[in-house]
Amino acid sequence: MTTVAPTALLALGALASVVVAAFLLRALPRTAFIAWTLVLFFVPIWVGANAGVFWSAITALTVLLLAAHWTRVPLHPADGWMAVFTALLIGLFLLRGVTYPSMLTAVLEWVIPYAWGRIACARLSTMWITRAIALAATVAAGLALLEFITSFNPFVLIPGPEPLHSAWDDLQPRGGFLRAEGAFGHSIALGAALAMSSAFVVAARWRLIPTVIAVALIVSATVVTFSRAGLITLLITLVLSIFLLPGVSARLRAAVATIGALGAIVIFPVVDTVLGAAGDEAAGSAGYRTDLFVLIQQVRPFGSSGDWTSLVTGDYYLGYFARSIDNALMLMLLRYGAVPTFLLLATIACVVLLVVRQVGRNPAALAVVGQLPSLVVVALITQYGTFLWFCVGLAIGWGPVHRAAGDAGTSRTRTEAGHGMERPRIHHG
Repeated sequence: MTTVAPTALLALGALASVVVAAFLLRALPRTAFIAWTLVLFFVPIWVGANAGVFWSAITALTVLLLAAHWTRVPLHPADGWMAVFTALLIGLFLLRGVTYPSMLTAVLEWVIPYAWGRIACARLSTMWITRAIALAATVAAGLALLEFITSFNPFVLIPGPEPLHSAWDDLQPRGGFLRAEGAFGHSIALGAALAMSSAFVVAARWRLIPTVIAVALIVSATVVTFSRAGLITLLITLVLSIFLLPGVSARLRAAVATIGALGAIVIFPVVDTVLGAAGDEAAGSAGYRTDLFVLIQQVRPFGSSGDWTSLVTGDYYLGYFARSIDNALMLMLLRYGAVPTFLLLATIACVVLLVVRQVGRNPAALAVVGQLPSLVVVALITQYGTFLWFCVGLAIGWGPVHRAAGDAGTSRTRTEAGHGMERPRIHHG
C-alpha cells in the first residue's frame, strides 16, 4: 500500500508534465521544431524511457509534437496509401500475421514521423524548417569531422538500457580508420542523414560563402563515414539540388558543382584506398547485400514470412541472414508482406511524381528521391528511418497544391510565436 501511492503520484506528475509541455510546444512552434531537430541530430537512439515499451527520445518527442500541433491539412493520395498501410498493419497484427515489435517499428518510426512532416508544413514556414535542418546538419558534420580527427565519439559515453546501448555504441573501423557516426549509432545512418540534409543546405538561401562552407563540411563528413551508400546518395542529392531546386542562383550552382568536382578528384582516391585496405571486409559486405535477394522467395502477400532461418535455398543457408538484413525493402517484404510494402512504396512514389511533374521540387522531395538507391542496400536504422519518413511527409505537405493552406497555417504560427523496437544488427557497409 505504501508503494502504490508514491507510484501513482509519480505517474500523475509525469502526466501533468507532459500536458504542460504539450501546451508550451504548441504555443512556441519554432522552439518546438528546433528541439525536435536537435534531438534528431544530437541525441542517440538509446536515450529514452520505458513506459510499456521503450520510447527513444526522438520517438517520444515526435509523438508529443504531433499531438500538440495536430491540425487539419489538405489530403493527398499519399495520405490514403499511408492510412491503408496503417489499417492493414494493425489488422495483420491482430490476426498474428505481424509481430508486435515489427508493428511498433512501422508505427512509431515511419507512420508517426510521416504525419509529423505533414503537420509541420501547416504550422511553420518551410524556410524556417529548411534552415533549422540545414544548420543542425552542418553542426553535426563539423562534429563528425572532429570525431574522425580525434578518434573520439562523446555520444557513445551516454548511458542507455541494454541491449540497445551495446547494439549501437560500437565504433566501426574500416581500412585502419574509425568511421565517424556522430549521435546516429552507425556510420551508415550518419552518412544517409547528411546526404539528405545537403538538399536543405542548398535550399536554405544563405549567402554564398556560408552555403559553400556548409556543403563542404557535409561532403567531408560523409566521406569520413566511409559509407558507399552515403557517398552515392550524397552525390545524387547534390546534383538534383543544384539543377532542380527553384531559386538557386547560378553562382551557387557553380560553386557547389566546383566543390563536387574537386571532391571527386581529391576524395575518391582516398576512399578507394581505405576500401582497398579494408580488403575482404568491404568486399564481403558488398557481396552480402547481393546475396540477400535470395530471401525474396520467402515473401508472402500479407504478413511476416515466419521462421525462415532454418531453411536452405539452393546454396544458401538462410540462417546466415538472420542477424542482419541491410536492405530496407527486403525487410519490409519479410516483416509485412508484399501488399503492405507496395502501399509504403506507393507513398514514396507520390514524392517521386512531385519531382517528375515539376510541381513539388522542394528539398524534402529531392532528399527522398536521392535516398532511393539506399533502400536496397541499407536498413532504416536509428534516426535515419525517422528522418526519411519525416521528409516524405514534409515533401507531400510542401507541394504547391497545398501551399494556400500551408501559408494560412504559417500566418497563424507567426502570430502565435509573437505572443507567446525491433532493430537489426547490420554489417559495416
